Amino acid sequence: MSRRCELTGKGPMVGNNVSHANNKTKRRFLPNLNDVTLISDTLGRSFKLRISASALRSVDHRGGLDAFLAKAKDEELSVNALKIKKDIAKAQAATA
Repeated sequence: MSRRCELTGKGPMVGNNVSHANNKTKRRFLPNLNDVTLISDTLGRSFKLRISASALRSVDHRGGLDAFLAKAKDEELSVNALKIKKDIAKAQAATA
């Protein structure tokens, strides 16, 4: 399982630990990933995703999974999230 957010594409970054003596050693900054279940209002079912805490706040802010995926760029989404986005778009087109 990769350490990458499925909705935002946020992944590990590298930097330095800097000691009091100003010695620098490499370190990794890992994203705060959580396993969550998000519900799609359009499809009427839930999806398990591994997303960052900031992405979870963004989903809440935009008004749910459907609204978030509608605005999300395809390059940032995982294969799983991209499939969900296409299914939601197809379902919305069928009802309209």
